[in-house]
Amino acid sequence: MNEELSTFLAPLSERMNNEFGTAVQSFASGAPTFAVHLGVTLLILWLGVSVYSFLTPFNEAKEIKRGNPAAAVALGGIIVALSIPLAAVMATSINWADIVVWGVATLFVMLFVLRVVDLFLSNVPKRIANGEVASAVLLVSVKLAVAFVLAAAAAGAPLARY
Repeated sequence: MNEELSTFLAPLSERMNNEFGTAVQSFASGAPTFAVHLGVTLLILWLGVSVYSFLTPFNEAKEIKRGNPAAAVALGGIIVALSIPLAAVMATSINWADIVVWGVATLFVMLFVLRVVDLFLSNVPKRIANGEVASAVLLVSVKLAVAFVLAAAAAGAPLARY
């Protein structure tokens, strides 16, 4: 019985070794590209969050240190909202330069749209500074909606080049 099992499992074992070896080789050759793409995208995200924090009429970090949950929701929401189109850009880019060009472009569009949203909802930032979580949730919801639409546009834009 043991010999029959060995005979049955031998081709499976060989196939698994070949596939695992291919996977390890693929990882080894793709890891540097992965690291560069991730690093470039995270740098653009950090830049976007920094610029947004500078443009915000109140200091989120200071408000969060004071224990303002609305400020934490607002800042967390902008981090997620900025990362959504950047993720779409990274997923559809062919190299790091592509990520920089499209990432910075989507970042500028996103920051512009977010400032317009802030102007239309002009009293919301003041309410967030006063700790009103409901206002922060509304603002984050609008910003996330814009982020998803921009991500879809960014994901299709590279295809237009070819």
